[in-house]
Amino acid sequence: MRILALEPYYGGSHKAFLDGWSALSRHDWTILTLPPYKWKWRMRHAAVTFAQLVHERLSETPTWDLLFCSDMLNLAEFHGLTRRDLGRVPSVVYFHENQLTYPVQVESERDYQFAMTNMTSALAADEVWFNSAFHRDSFLDGLDAFLKRMPDQQPAGAVDAIREKTHIHPPGVATMPARCRRKPGPLRILWAARWEHDKAPQDFFEALTILKKQGVAFRISVIGEQFREVPEIFARARQDFADRIDRWGYQESQAQYEAALSEADVFVSTAQHEFFGLCAVEAALAGAVPLLPKRLAYPEVFGLNETDEAGQFFYDGRPKGLAGRLEELAKLLADGQSLIDRTEPLRNHLRRFEWTNLVSVLDEAIVGSADS
Repeated sequence: MRILALEPYYGGSHKAFLDGWSALSRHDWTILTLPPYKWKWRMRHAAVTFAQLVHERLSETPTWDLLFCSDMLNLAEFHGLTRRDLGRVPSVVYFHENQLTYPVQVESERDYQFAMTNMTSALAADEVWFNSAFHRDSFLDGLDAFLKRMPDQQPAGAVDAIREKTHIHPPGVATMPARCRRKPGPLRILWAARWEHDKAPQDFFEALTILKKQGVAFRISVIGEQFREVPEIFARARQDFADRIDRWGYQESQAQYEAALSEADVFVSTAQHEFFGLCAVEAALAGAVPLLPKRLAYPEVFGLNETDEAGQFFYDGRPKGLAGRLEELAKLLADGQSLIDRTEPLRNHLRRFEWTNLVSVLDEAIVGSADS
């Protein structure tokens, strides 16, 4: 099957998803992308830009069987601009995130036009894929509440129309390299996320402050993507924990990133906003013990309600609760116990997300989308 994939924001998880799938897929992919820069501008202009690119491609490329795009594309606009070139090609929109439920610091700063773009893209698509059931439900519930606040002409049935064509398809991850023998030393803690307020870095550093006051020995690596404005807490924390830092800042290569995962005894999330948790899955597959707040997509992805063993990887979401769990693990390590052995059942559970296991599932699903 010939697939036209359009990605207006070709970076991070968007890039990893398309690259990982298309590299192993049995289908024939044409992938058109734009650099991951100025996401608001990308959402505004991408439909026009891609319409022109597609028009130019048609002189040398046969038409496609299906259109696949991410939530960063205004799919309704794109369909309108390309109806003469593409006709009625089936389309699937994949929601990595959405612009309705992102936790802005001040609600008045939210631009609801982007939320409307997400809605019209979902209405225009033949199928709507979400990376987790949590994401689907939070988006549809948020959309329903949002539309009910509008003064008039509320689009009756829009939420139900979208719900009927949703499917859950988690993203894939690369197979992590085998973990090397652990170096001697105290508990090594990894925090890896975008350096933004929705990942609640202040909760992580508050938990570390508690550990420090209690005299617990530990090392930290704080990595992740940074943007123009970085929360001030990072500069303060770098000073407060200067003598305990192994890695700090964005890891420039995949090899450096994987090394950070394989070195960590524990992966910590303090996120207030997470629709899947790609890094948490990768860290767990690399052998780190995940400590995750009992919220968002984590219980779904990590099987909290599926096995009794999964409960050990969650905490109550508060810095004090996190500090308590970290202290427990530090004591186990100091007593000579292996932490990696605790994660073996979890790793078996999470291997379904490895691309080698997932790609055939997605390949079959996309064929069904074209036939529907």
